[in-house]
Amino acid sequence: MPQGHGPRRARIAFSDSAAKQVEQMTSEADIHALDRTLVVISVDPDIGEPIPGDTAGPQLRQYTDDVEAVRILYFVTALRTVVVVAYIEV
Repeated sequence: MPQGHGPRRARIAFSDSAAKQVEQMTSEADIHALDRTLVVISVDPDIGEPIPGDTAGPQLRQYTDDVEAVRILYFVTALRTVVVVAYIEV
């Protein structure tokens, strides 16, 4: 019997400031840690904890991967298909 596909992953997009942060990364270890963390978020966008604040826009969330030592602030679009990364800390 053929195996089905797993759950659909959200697409990752970066804000302008997060894209600049990624461009400035030079360490292969940091890039690898960020990549692994982004995969976790793309599989389960609800994994991060909500950050209290204004409820008018999308809910800003924070995910910290203690193993990879990466912290990401992000929000998920209304259709839950895109995760927009706002800030990266490696």
